[in-house]
Amino acid sequence: MQLPRWWELGDPCAWTGQGRGTRKMSPATTGTFLLTVYTIFSKVHSDRNVYPSAGVLFVHVLEREYFKGEFPPYPKPGEISNDPITFNTNLMGYPDRPGWLRYIQRTPYSDGVLYGSPTAENVGKPTVIEITAYNRRTFETARHNLIINIMSAEDFPLPYQAEFFIKNMNVEEMLASEVLGDFLGAVKNVWQPERLNAINITSALDRGGRVPLPINDMKEGVYVMVGADVPFSSCLREVENPQNQLRCSQEMEPVITCDKKFRTQFYIDWCKISLVDKTKQVSTYQEVIRGEGILPDGGEYKPPSDSLKSRDYYTDFLITLAVPSAVALVLFLILAYIMCCRREGVIQLVHHSAIQKSTKELRDMSKNREIAWPLSTLPVFHPVTGEIIPPLHTDSYDSTNMPLMQTQQNLPHQTQIPQQQSTGKWYP
Repeated sequence: MQLPRWWELGDPCAWTGQGRGTRKMSPATTGTFLLTVYTIFSKVHSDRNVYPSAGVLFVHVLEREYFKGEFPPYPKPGEISNDPITFNTNLMGYPDRPGWLRYIQRTPYSDGVLYGSPTAENVGKPTVIEITAYNRRTFETARHNLIINIMSAEDFPLPYQAEFFIKNMNVEEMLASEVLGDFLGAVKNVWQPERLNAINITSALDRGGRVPLPINDMKEGVYVMVGADVPFSSCLREVENPQNQLRCSQEMEPVITCDKKFRTQFYIDWCKISLVDKTKQVSTYQEVIRGEGILPDGGEYKPPSDSLKSRDYYTDFLITLAVPSAVALVLFLILAYIMCCRREGVIQLVHHSAIQKSTKELRDMSKNREIAWPLSTLPVFHPVTGEIIPPLHTDSYDSTNMPLMQTQQNLPHQTQIPQQQSTGKWYP
């Protein structure tokens, strides 16, 4: 297996030379794996044991090439198998991984990576991670176990910690051993510590960042936390001066003299750098005094035993169905009685129809009765011409539809009554 270039040079955190790539090593190189543990699956089909240190970055690569041997060969002989393979990782007996362990795989054609910073609470407790590989072509699976044995570190935690935000990197790119080694080398040239460890790496998306647009090769950004055993250098302290703080508040880049040592490969957002001095932090732990509002300790939770008495739910089932069914049946009978046995609406309609029929018969009888016409309807003589004026209505006129009062009309033989005008003259 080909090891990365910086791995062959030894622990980059233990370099004592001024420039990158110096092969002069310090005695601290005996604890090489205390910096960052990179493990790759071997071809042996068995569980894998790794020994990371608490508070130090742990990286484990899941190689697709290793799991290709677990699946049947490619259907066409002579062609290279390039099946899409994805991984699922979880703590044995649980659906997810431990809180300190993260996993990322960008595409089914790239390797998966487990990474994180083990906590001191898990020291001495083996953590078994189940790794399941899925072949997306054949839908077959292969499972292996990764046993993580967390060891305690003598200098954990390092007293001085700095967190950098790198804008032009994704988390899987930063986890590559060569890239991380180059970054730690640049930090060492600026900081000049005796010991430098990578503590944790976090994607900007896990800190609430937005997914970048797929243009201009934009990256998500990554936070890298490193720790050292010496105070921060003057270059790292430059970001705390008032001028740079003002520029950061105005969304302008601060002026950092050592930025050129990173600019060739890493674009650092100096406004987001975080410097933590563990030696000046005051413990905020306070002893809890029991009193009002605090419940007494009830001891450990005791779940119910497995030997629970069986319960018959048949009666509950019948009650649940019988009661609503009985109520529905009663309501149905009441509605049927009202609609069928007490049809008051139909009786009223029949009575109304009989009244209409009787009214029509009376109207027909009134048309056929023979009575004398009133004198106003008989022929009269015109008072001026002496001509006979025909009656207003003929014998066939339907008097039942005649209005009670006639509208005044100027008939051709009607005499107009003279009207008096305002001047006192009469006009016909």
